[in-house]
Amino acid sequence: MAGTVFTIANQKGGVGKTTTAVNLAAALAQQKIPTLLVDLDPQANATSALGFEKEEGRSIYPTLSGDANAADMIIETGRANLHLLPSEVDLAAAEIEIAQSENYLSRLKEVLDPVINSDDYKVIIIDCPPALGMISMNSLAAANYLLVALQCEYMALEGLGQILSVVDKLHEAGVNDNLQVGGILMTMFDVRTRLSREVVEEVKTNLPDLIFKTVIPRTVRLSEAPSFGQTIFEYDKMNPGASAYKGIAKEMIKRFKLRK
Repeated sequence: MAGTVFTIANQKGGVGKTTTAVNLAAALAQQKIPTLLVDLDPQANATSALGFEKEEGRSIYPTLSGDANAADMIIETGRANLHLLPSEVDLAAAEIEIAQSENYLSRLKEVLDPVINSDDYKVIIIDCPPALGMISMNSLAAANYLLVALQCEYMALEGLGQILSVVDKLHEAGVNDNLQVGGILMTMFDVRTRLSREVVEEVKTNLPDLIFKTVIPRTVRLSEAPSFGQTIFEYDKMNPGASAYKGIAKEMIKRFKLRK
């Protein structure tokens, strides 16, 4: 049975997107859901956050060029039920190369399909670059659901409509009729500020069916963990961030029927 593909995207950087991709993948793996994290960002932050160095030729890039199979690029993370398809600097060239190919919006889907349709993974989480460029558009063309990581600030709300409208455009273009907005994850929530609470309330009011009940707090430990190559569960399992990602994972399992 095919795995369910979630793309975590936002055209704005610094919203906790990669932190969410890494820790959500780890939380689902802890719930015994076989999970693959695909790092599509040339900065390779998700790769280093799991403790791995960038390695030339070890990413989705050679598969997009037709020089390798995606399955051969996947590595074990040393964590039960969690595998990684890492990134590398050369992936930046894919933006240009994909744009020049005939099937420029579906190239990623084509190379990932054998992995998606294998029985190896129940969930595939794709971490995108902080821009709605060719790589991010390809990830949306390959996904079942878009998850939006939204920082609890008013400026972040301005870009929400833009990224949600991309889903409609992909439908209209016939690129991915199956793509749905899976949910909005509120990140960097500061319990001390009225602004954080107001932003969450505004999203709840306007998009009540999309927002996840669990909010991700702003904590120093969440920011520190990647520099040690660890998830929040390894770095500080008692941290409120760890509890939050566990909560999101449980909501996802229920919302998307990941455990049958």
